[in-house]
Amino acid sequence: MIFEIPAPLPAPPPFIPGDFSSAPSVCTLPPTKPGAAVVLDVPYEESPACLDDCVVPGAGFPECFDDIWAPRPWFWQLLPNNLIYTSYLAGPKESRIGSVVYNDTAPAVYDPSVPEGTLWDTTLGGRVSILRYGSDSVVHPQGLEVQIEGAAFVRLDPQDQRDLRSSDFRFGVPVVYGLGRWQTKLAYYHNSAHLGDEFMIKYPTYPRINYVRDCMVWGNSYYAYDWLRLYGEVGYALFNAGGSQPWEFQFGTELIQARPTGGRGAPFLAVNGMSRQELDWGGNVCVQAGWAWRGRRSEKLYRIGFEYLYGSDPQYEFAFSNQNRCGVGMWYDY
Repeated sequence: MIFEIPAPLPAPPPFIPGDFSSAPSVCTLPPTKPGAAVVLDVPYEESPACLDDCVVPGAGFPECFDDIWAPRPWFWQLLPNNLIYTSYLAGPKESRIGSVVYNDTAPAVYDPSVPEGTLWDTTLGGRVSILRYGSDSVVHPQGLEVQIEGAAFVRLDPQDQRDLRSSDFRFGVPVVYGLGRWQTKLAYYHNSAHLGDEFMIKYPTYPRINYVRDCMVWGNSYYAYDWLRLYGEVGYALFNAGGSQPWEFQFGTELIQARPTGGRGAPFLAVNGMSRQELDWGGNVCVQAGWAWRGRRSEKLYRIGFEYLYGSDPQYEFAFSNQNRCGVGMWYDY
């Protein structure tokens, strides 16, 4: 077998400076911009000048955010990255992503002669900012802001093939204002309660209620320290059904690291209390404690820990029943 070696390619002619006819040919790359009309090829908004790019290596927050309450420039922002008025950490009806598995020693709603036992409550939702005229701080922005929030609150029964026990649905539009350590909100929300279809099939005689609230809320929040928040709000329902009555009150406190935590995280403690007119001004108290991680470039917050709740059932289909429950959970606010 004979292999033929191909002849070498001829050398290109030498390039003579000033004589571009002797220059070797160059294959140009395709254009980087479309040559025809493209629907998505539209102008985009330039980002404002960076005011917080001084970062300490290895630190959990930018150096120039030592004073997180300092005034900063205000400007219009569409869909900003964080919130002026954040959800209450231990609020049972706050829109977020969360899940708690717990043991309830109170009598079962379908049979008062036995305790409830293990139940699984999950929240699927969130609270986001739509429009703001204010600052764009990584933590605790200030200004005037329009938010939307909504969630489905679902209860499953792990002891009975994970049947759907009940579900509440909530949607709201808060308009909030924050200046320094103070935040206030005027909000509307709708909440409706529904009995689970599997629960109704197994207990057809259980009296379902059509619990509905269309409520206006005025709330205030104050940070006594960077890590200590106090809040309270009052709500008045413009429309009620299923035993719901107009007035409700909510109040509480939170102890948590205000700045980004880094990978190590930080402890937290939160207490929330609710009182409602239809319960003769009774309600419930919820306490949470555990470990939390806060994002570096936003106030996104992930927590794991323990929860204890005593008082009125936060699932409004069972609003006139009580719970005495303790369990473990996780919660994510974004």
